[in-house]
Amino acid sequence: MTAFSLLDLVPVIEGGSVSQALANAADLARHAESVGFNRYWTAEHHGMAGIASAATSVVLGHVAAATSTIRIGAGGIMLPNHAPLAIAEQFGTLDALFPGRIDLGLGRAPGSDQRVAHAMRRNLQSDANAFPQDVLELQSLFADDGQTGITATPGAGAKVDLWILGSSTFGAQLAAALGLPYAFASHFAPDALASAIAIYRRDFRPSAVLERPYLMAGFNVFAADTDEEAELLASSQQQAFVALRTGNPGKLKPPVAGYRDTLGVQGQSILDHVLQCSAVGGPAKVARGIAEFVTRTGVDELMIATSIYDHEARKRSLTITADAMAELKVAA
Repeated sequence: MTAFSLLDLVPVIEGGSVSQALANAADLARHAESVGFNRYWTAEHHGMAGIASAATSVVLGHVAAATSTIRIGAGGIMLPNHAPLAIAEQFGTLDALFPGRIDLGLGRAPGSDQRVAHAMRRNLQSDANAFPQDVLELQSLFADDGQTGITATPGAGAKVDLWILGSSTFGAQLAAALGLPYAFASHFAPDALASAIAIYRRDFRPSAVLERPYLMAGFNVFAADTDEEAELLASSQQQAFVALRTGNPGKLKPPVAGYRDTLGVQGQSILDHVLQCSAVGGPAKVARGIAEFVTRTGVDELMIATSIYDHEARKRSLTITADAMAELKVAA
């Protein structure tokens, strides 16, 4: 049966604050836990006025303290920004505080533009082998196998579930080679989804942590009690994508009725492309969209993204999503 989880970028809404966004994150995670979501993940982004999850491990501690059973993790940590030892210590601390609940998804993008990447004070020289080597170093630190000559405290012996993230076939190849679970960012970068799935499943090598491939894919859901209301709610995320693509990112804007119609053919094509792995509508339409995506991809788990301006409407979207997943389970 397909599991389902939540990706929350901790959006800062127009007229809102970071403090409010963080309070909403904890409340959203509690709600997701109550309706059956498997994981709550947030992601590392920097220099973005509309995203409050830059200090990812700190946010995860805040959310984990507000919940009790749902798994908490990064989807992900952009490893080129950090020394592996620092990440081992941060997530080793989270594991010590919340044992058996911590995931660590690893990506190789900077999660920012080049100016912010330089400000992170990491070596930005291009090296195709750096990310795989950093992943292996991180695994070694958690395993405390002596290969690095350093003991991470906290970190050594931590039971943190590692994932490889990606929006291209590179991550699929690495996850397959290391025998790790793989999460594909199809909720905003759908182009290579089919190729990445095929490569990951074909080349997967069993490991000490995973006997067979385990695949997660991102999927946008904007659900409401009616199709019309859902279309309205989705316009906030549509505005965010257009702003990002035109170099003007900002806080999450209120929904605008008929927003797509104001964009013209080119703008609508951009949204149709970037949001093609999405379901927008009332309960029946969302259930069909989810079922079609699961059937097409055969994923083991969905990572649901649902960036909605109104917090209560966002929680309602999660409830409808959970109901749709329950229907899918019964049908299976």
